[in-house]
Amino acid sequence: MAVWLASGIMAASTRSMKCALGRAMSPSLVVILGATGTGKSKLAIEIGKRLRGEIISADSMQVYQGLDIITNKVTSEERAQCRHHMIGFVDPLVSNYTVVDFRNKAVLLIDDMHHQDKLPIVVGGTNYYIESLLWRVLVDAEREDSGDGEDGNADRKLELEKLGGAELHKRLMEVDPKMAAMLHPNDKRKIARSLQIHQETGVPHSSWLEEQRGQQGGDGLGGPLRYPDPCIFWLHADMDALDKRLDTRVDEMLSGGLIDELGDFHVRFNRRNVQNDSQNYQHGIFQSIGFKEFHDYLTAPENSTQQEIDALRSKGVDALKIATRRYARKQNKWVRNRFLKRPGDSVPAVYGLDVTDVARWEETVLNPALQILDSLCKGEVPSVPPIRLEGAELRNKRSQHTCDLCDKVIIGDLEWTAHLKSKKHHFHVRKKRKSDGTSENGGRCSASPPASDAETRTNPSESLQDTNAAH
Repeated sequence: MAVWLASGIMAASTRSMKCALGRAMSPSLVVILGATGTGKSKLAIEIGKRLRGEIISADSMQVYQGLDIITNKVTSEERAQCRHHMIGFVDPLVSNYTVVDFRNKAVLLIDDMHHQDKLPIVVGGTNYYIESLLWRVLVDAEREDSGDGEDGNADRKLELEKLGGAELHKRLMEVDPKMAAMLHPNDKRKIARSLQIHQETGVPHSSWLEEQRGQQGGDGLGGPLRYPDPCIFWLHADMDALDKRLDTRVDEMLSGGLIDELGDFHVRFNRRNVQNDSQNYQHGIFQSIGFKEFHDYLTAPENSTQQEIDALRSKGVDALKIATRRYARKQNKWVRNRFLKRPGDSVPAVYGLDVTDVARWEETVLNPALQILDSLCKGEVPSVPPIRLEGAELRNKRSQHTCDLCDKVIIGDLEWTAHLKSKKHHFHVRKKRKSDGTSENGGRCSASPPASDAETRTNPSESLQDTNAAH
């Protein structure tokens, strides 16, 4: 049985390669999603070797030079097996590299691969980087050009972020009340981005989003797909098994020289910032998971004892493992919410591949992926159906609610419902009822006016409103 299956996969791979070379290309590109540690790069390389593919990294930290271990860049040996793009080409001191910069470069690479009859394989990575390629959900590059270049645009956004959240939200309410109603007053980066778009184009950010939804092929979810018929793989695993794998990977990073890498990078690029109290772990490569977790260790006083230094090192290791596991859950949540639960015809099919048992990787990951690609290439329906989760709800994720009792602003209907059920809210309700006998809900809990039908849906532009974020 195993021999038959292997020969069948090899034949399928050969047929797919012939199809790719013949350029009746379907899919137009492959996208490999999954939490950190699920083996996305491994699958990408195997597909690329078989199907004349080239790999585009969609990771916002891997675009920077340096910190190769902590950002988990592919090795030189892996790059030799299949050509990689968008890795290690931005100076680590650059803090204003944006998703727009990434999209513009990656789109040119994909177009060039199509002209050469090669299969683009996007590996991510960073959520909004991937969405910027799949959908037309960003303000066009030429619309962002205000004459002072990309550096000036990014610097202007950074200046806005220095203002308080209340002041920023007030300014946005004056020029774009629709967008202001969808953003939390404390969400300074997204508010600053919306203000920046209005300053540079003279058009409210909400109007750009509405225009994209109205484009041919677009709908209430956002702009149309950039490329027809993409094939999307989601590598998923049992979380307990993945947690153990991630902890082991951190240990392997430590054995591979992680501490030396962090120390060298800190001396070269960050020590002066710490001395001047100007370090910023919110922009550029400095926000990489792992670097800021070792801040106390890297900045330990020179007169620290070895015991104190060892304790700070252990603290950093524990923090890195916790942050990595948390990030893996965040990535999986994004796939579920942005692909599997979202209604609409513009959502591409997602094929799930179980990577829980690494000993069965070829059986559960590589072979099914090749079979799916072979079927799509021949215009057939894959025998493996795509994943679609039940219970995809049409809900307003950007409605704004105010609870005077708790002095909180809540964005989103589900979040609002959860707040009303929370212990903290009920505590304030009981306190208010004792004081003046108000209704059971207590106080004045208000919500923003109902949004339009288009706005009540989840749209792919939501996670891209902060297009100048670096992670």
